[in-house]
Amino acid sequence: MMKKRDIIVIGSSAGGVYALQKLVASLPENLAASIFIVQHLAPGSKSILPAILSSKGHLTALHPEDGELIRHGYIYIAPPDFHMLIEGDKILVKKGPKENRFRPSIDALFRSAAYNYGPRVIGVVLTGMLDDGTSGMWSVKRLGGLGIIQEPEDAQYPAMPANVLEYVKVDYIAPLSEITSLLSNLSQESIPATASSLKAELQKSELERMKLEIDTAALRNAFERGIMEIGELSPLTCPECHGVLVKLKEGTLIRYRCHTGHSYQASTLLASLAESVEMKLWEALKNLEETVMLLEESAKEDESNNDIVIAQDLYKKAKIGRERAVKLREFIFDQGV
Repeated sequence: MMKKRDIIVIGSSAGGVYALQKLVASLPENLAASIFIVQHLAPGSKSILPAILSSKGHLTALHPEDGELIRHGYIYIAPPDFHMLIEGDKILVKKGPKENRFRPSIDALFRSAAYNYGPRVIGVVLTGMLDDGTSGMWSVKRLGGLGIIQEPEDAQYPAMPANVLEYVKVDYIAPLSEITSLLSNLSQESIPATASSLKAELQKSELERMKLEIDTAALRNAFERGIMEIGELSPLTCPECHGVLVKLKEGTLIRYRCHTGHSYQASTLLASLAESVEMKLWEALKNLEETVMLLEESAKEDESNNDIVIAQDLYKKAKIGRERAVKLREFIFDQGV
């Protein structure tokens, strides 16, 4: 029997809850496919997304347990602060390293689906900010799957689908209102023989790298498994743990991953570094102003003890500190930090 495209992976972020409700509302009750969704949510939040999506359509939505078997006709949603991965006929739910500063990660889900199911996968990236989903969609396409993005002009937040479009040649660009029918039709198609052979044609090193990245998200020791050998060593360090980063290339897309497992697309790494610079500048300003307060407090104490010379010296140092703090504050404001 010819295999069908029965693994649908969907990624969304800002504006995604509304988009997902619209998407699932018209999915058929007899859909012969399994749907996996990563929607970015606050780590400490209690997600009611399964209940929301179950009430909007014909399919049951749920947060899967680690090791749960995959079933057709169900919508599996990544729990907050956990990666959801596919391994064989099971779902893994793991608290692995963040990717693009997110856990759950769209990239991690898409990559694991592509590696395990190749051309049976349909990847969908909806509304959202930044760039999670781009690397994952590249993997889906690389292993023979289909790629769909929400038309950026149709998305409440266009950055995520637009970023995919910049780096990946997707199969369909559609408004949200048309994606449901696309999924229903595509999931009934048989997979062409040419798509089924793609995995065998990939270089062993590329498949090994993909597997290692999946294992890293699944909390299998990245360092011991040789993660520093999957790319080119870079002079940059991870904003999260300050570990050394290796540079990876996927077509024209450049990514970075550290030896503990954190992963960044170049644009997300830039945003993280800018955030780190901002934090350090404000910390420096805080330290300067605290120094001024301590100097002035000490000077007043010395004045009360008639140590005038020492007090004047401390007041002088406090004045210099104030001038430096004013200049640093002006620099921060000028930089738009």
